[in-house]
Amino acid sequence: MLTRRAVMMSATAALALSTFPARAASAAPASASATSGQGEPLRLTLPGPSGPYPVGTVSLHLVDSSRPDPWIASRPYRELMVGIRYPARAVGGHRRAPQMLPGEAAGFAALNNLTGVPADKVDWAATLTHAHEGAPVERRCGPLPVVCYSPGAGDPRSLGTTLCDDLASRGHVVVTVDHTYDASAVEFPGGRVEKTVLPAEYDKASPDPERIKALLQKTIAVRVADIRFVLDELPGALPRALRGATDFGRIGVFGQSAGGYTAMQAMHDDPRIAAAADLDGVLADVQEDSTPGNLSTVAADGVDRPFLLMGMDGNDLSTVPSWDAVWRHSRGWHRGLNLRGARHATYTDAVALVPQIARRLGLPRETVVENIGTIVPRHAIDAERAYVAAFFDRWLRDRDDHGLLDGPSDRHPEARFF
Repeated sequence: MLTRRAVMMSATAALALSTFPARAASAAPASASATSGQGEPLRLTLPGPSGPYPVGTVSLHLVDSSRPDPWIASRPYRELMVGIRYPARAVGGHRRAPQMLPGEAAGFAALNNLTGVPADKVDWAATLTHAHEGAPVERRCGPLPVVCYSPGAGDPRSLGTTLCDDLASRGHVVVTVDHTYDASAVEFPGGRVEKTVLPAEYDKASPDPERIKALLQKTIAVRVADIRFVLDELPGALPRALRGATDFGRIGVFGQSAGGYTAMQAMHDDPRIAAAADLDGVLADVQEDSTPGNLSTVAADGVDRPFLLMGMDGNDLSTVPSWDAVWRHSRGWHRGLNLRGARHATYTDAVALVPQIARRLGLPRETVVENIGTIVPRHAIDAERAYVAAFFDRWLRDRDDHGLLDGPSDRHPEARFF
């Protein structure tokens, strides 16, 4: 997602750092509704998961006392919030979890990274997920593989809810990670909210290309360290019932944008990770996806385990040099495809939320296209769910995907393999 205020990993920039100062007119100001006087803020809905199980959720506050926070020098340790999604046995009496807590919602609206959308016309804290807080885990589906999710730079972990809830409903434990001081806002127990520092870090680095490159490298390095710490901590930090139902011998990672880069780099660096999926994240420390050079070590070295690349329309091996590099250098199974008509943010909850906002506020079609492209939102959601689930089912659960990952499918005509 591109924005003036957020520092994002976009389809046209590793963290969209080159576009940060140039997007002032593209995002509607967060104060738009303060002067509009038109009704109550909108309440939005997310699509329900498609798997056979209802979904439970718990949140964990994890503290890495061995690592000073890399973004805030005064903090002697690194703190993270993670969400756990899992297949539930029953959800009666367990309330649906909100997509964002109040402090997170306020930070998300203030950053306002949706192009042309007046963010404070939406009650972001009112959106409910389809995960139920504290619901008992379903044990009949056997030990559950673990899949970590890393969001785009500047995004909260909750912006991947549609995919994460769906994957949990199919029989995975999904761990969503907020990268503190990277995400727009992270709310900790007790209501403390920590906001992103990336815009300020970009201001300090700009316009020096070497300092911007260093910022890109640092951002991913911090994220990879976060993922590895979470994997270290989870076996002992999970609630007892989940510990007994979780198989840490089968671990996958996926993410959108910077989260996709994070997933691939984490697999390169950590042998515990068996498979990774990259949803439109460039794998080089460059400001344009099409710029050669400055390859990450995962792109330069390749990997020997399975990976999946999914891109927006036009992103493939011929247009993204870092994708071509990891493809050529890797010895393990790999597949790549893009979705016709998709944009970078199609791989986030924006694909479900922006059309609702545009329809109810009477925003022009161009607003929807600028954010999520011309693809039919329902088709995009179905395709993303199908391919991500098929990938992790094949490599973490040894399940037959009936050829879905092996070539074009009539079920998803927008998907084009490369």
